Amino acid sequence: MLQVSQYRNVLYLQYLLLFVDLFINAFAELLKINNVIQLVLFIVQDVCLIFATIVIFLMFFNTYVFQAGLVGYLVNKFKFTVLILFVYLAMCISLHIWTMTLRWDQSETAFIWNPGYQALYSLQRIVAVFYYYYYKRTALRLGDPRFYKDSDWLREQFEKVR
Repeated sequence: MLQVSQYRNVLYLQYLLLFVDLFINAFAELLKINNVIQLVLFIVQDVCLIFATIVIFLMFFNTYVFQAGLVGYLVNKFKFTVLILFVYLAMCISLHIWTMTLRWDQSETAFIWNPGYQALYSLQRIVAVFYYYYYKRTALRLGDPRFYKDSDWLREQFEKVR
């Protein structure tokens, strides 16, 4: 069972991971002093996204609902969040690979005017807004005490599954 102090620490960790992602999304283009620096920023962002996904799944596994066997209920309740997590991660990795491929042999100040790249860049930024919203919403919703203890609500859900 997740205690309040533990939940607070996990929530702070999730907020830190979101902030790092938001910072890199906002300022990576301004920090393109050197290709290696930008590559390191992209790697840090991707690692933070992977850690954020792992933390969410660990919170799922820690719930009493999951341990009671109502995995389907959790999947139903948070399926859009899980979908957004993986879509956003795939879009970020794709954008980072494409950025570094196009920019590696060019000068550091060169802008990329490729229409496909600009479309992916814009779409990744739009999906980022949904990612931030749903990730934060899920992190806060998983703090609900009813997910971590036996209750009449949980028994009703269990009966619906049977």
